[in-house]
Amino acid sequence: MSDRRIGVYICHCGGNISDYVDVDRVVKAVCDEPGVVVARTAVFTCSDAAQQEIIQDIKEQNLDGLVVASCSPKLHLYTFRDVARRAGLNPYQYTQVNIREQCSWAHTGDREGATEKAIRLVRAGIARTNLTEPLQPVKIDTVPGVLIIGAGIAGLRAAIGLADIGICVYLVERAPVVGGWVARFGKMYPHGKKGRELIDQLLDEVKKRESITLFTNAEVVEKSGSMGDFHVRIRIKEPAESDIGVRVGAIIVATGFDPYQPREGEYGYGLEGVMTLAAFQELLDNSGGRLVYNGREIKDVVYIYCVGSRQGTDMENANRYCSRYCCNATVHAANLAFEKNPEIHQFHLFRDMRTYGRFELLYREALKRGATFLKFDASEPPRVEQGGNGKLKVTVKDLLTSGEEFEIRADVVVLATGMVPKKNGKLVDILKLPVGRDGFFNEIHPKLRPVETVVDGVFICGACQGPKNSSESVASALAAVAQSASILKKGYVELEPLIAAVDPQLCTWCGVCAQACPYSAIEQEQYRGREVARVNEAVCKGCGGCVPTCSRDALNLRGYTGAQIKSMIDALVKEIC
Repeated sequence: MSDRRIGVYICHCGGNISDYVDVDRVVKAVCDEPGVVVARTAVFTCSDAAQQEIIQDIKEQNLDGLVVASCSPKLHLYTFRDVARRAGLNPYQYTQVNIREQCSWAHTGDREGATEKAIRLVRAGIARTNLTEPLQPVKIDTVPGVLIIGAGIAGLRAAIGLADIGICVYLVERAPVVGGWVARFGKMYPHGKKGRELIDQLLDEVKKRESITLFTNAEVVEKSGSMGDFHVRIRIKEPAESDIGVRVGAIIVATGFDPYQPREGEYGYGLEGVMTLAAFQELLDNSGGRLVYNGREIKDVVYIYCVGSRQGTDMENANRYCSRYCCNATVHAANLAFEKNPEIHQFHLFRDMRTYGRFELLYREALKRGATFLKFDASEPPRVEQGGNGKLKVTVKDLLTSGEEFEIRADVVVLATGMVPKKNGKLVDILKLPVGRDGFFNEIHPKLRPVETVVDGVFICGACQGPKNSSESVASALAAVAQSASILKKGYVELEPLIAAVDPQLCTWCGVCAQACPYSAIEQEQYRGREVARVNEAVCKGCGGCVPTCSRDALNLRGYTGAQIKSMIDALVKEIC
């Protein structure tokens, strides 16, 4: 028996769950579980009306535990913690059970099986909730400073934004000069401003603000501490190598990207006249009058899209993602070429044209000026060979004309190369940054938490988290400014209490747990004349990696103790015992 008073709410999710799970049967199966005093369904538990009903139940029924069975906790963990808080219930006495992504969506063809699984999952949630205790967040005072790594367009703009709201900024750039790739660009879309001019304007603004300290030829070599109070060591390489230490409350990573480098022979790369998009843009920027390459006027250009992007699975270390920006950038370059020579012949060989949003106007302008677009199949890519008279010969089958094969003679072939992740191995190790399968840094959620990482207090922005154009990079930089400022302007931050805890009565300090911790959160300390382990609450992430390494069971994870995990397993297997 249990003396707890738990409310259980099963969500229909508008049919996402109830179309595949018999939610009424789930309620009937769990309503007599120990501690349960309320069990009911709701069409959308996340709706305002359902939230108000839960709050009312908590108050009227004097509930001391809450279970919501709906979607992934990634979406609504904080929603229902807030519901509990508003009703006067400790938010850590609430359990989210995922019966959508992990049940109804996974078993759409087996209603009986999905229903049985949902019952077991909810029972496990109730069992955990029965053993919950009120927990309080770990409160840390914050240092009103931010370290920004990378002084490209995103890093510079973030520095200005933070300085303008009264936060001290340390801006660290590994290269001798600021600006990144944007500083190398000429006329950019959609505003028509030159990249170098944009960077110079931002740098002038940075220099006007005394609260920004800029380090070039410098890199981060060490980091300790936690969100709100990071201790960072920066190595400055000029004029003489030296290290300085800074304390900051948050870190923004804006290290940008590298352009894809084609392999020798890829779409004729290596032949005279076959160049990357970046090289062609440089040719455009440096051309005063008409376009000239190797002393000859360029009259015919072929662009080949998706080079280095959307690569097949048969390729080792393939880039499976779409680089997004290259369609716009290539069409923009073609329009600039028209400005140099309105009579130029331009052929765009594409797999899919993705000039999204207002950039469709660039595509329309290119069409209007006479550009020709031909669509090829990925299984039959264009062939580029050396032709006669110094020309290149490009052969392509056009899907828009039922696979008719065309031969195009070109002065230059431009490969629309995408973005690839910058090599940041040391920085990843120092900051413990999460890296996705595509090699870019990973945010927690692309829509709900687009600049936050799983490392509290470390944010990402710009093209280091995926291909972006300059406008999108600046937008994400300002999002990182807002997120970091929201932490630092309060003067303190509250961290999750679901972390490891040591029972010093049981611990005899062997050091194995400290070796297992990826965050260096476990330290040695004296307790009643002997050595024991101590968990640094500001550094621990609650991963639980240390717990199973303790041979004396001296470690536990708050909120997911050994007793809670055992009770959940017992509940899961209840019907088959």
